[in-house]
Amino acid sequence: MSAFQMTQGKGRGSATLAVTMLTLIYLLALTEPAEGAIYTVGDSSGWTFQVSGWPKGKSFKADDVLVFNYSPGAHNVVAVNRAGYLSCRAPGGSKVYSSGKDRVKLVKGQNYFICSFPGHCEGGMKIAINAA
Repeated sequence: MSAFQMTQGKGRGSATLAVTMLTLIYLLALTEPAEGAIYTVGDSSGWTFQVSGWPKGKSFKADDVLVFNYSPGAHNVVAVNRAGYLSCRAPGGSKVYSSGKDRVKLVKGQNYFICSFPGHCEGGMKIAINAA
């Protein structure tokens, strides 16, 4: 085999590898990162009073997304710790959502949410979710 033939073989192999790599990069760029399941809190009723039992019977995982639908200005969603959930009080620094169409990604372990409007959490506007 001549030096020319060996160079040509390498060139074709390198070109094939380059095309394959570019194709893979292109396909990866087109795909979105995997997101978990999407749950609408309270189903068709949305984020409202007496929703605290809504998570029962459901299996949640980290990266699942909760969608909170409600009237902005009438309610909010506050991500709290266990103490905040039990006391219906949002600790300082808690993340407050108020768009009325909030999307919150669950983290592994316990996730707690309340409405911090006076009397709403006490009226059952709170949920506790354990994400595997």
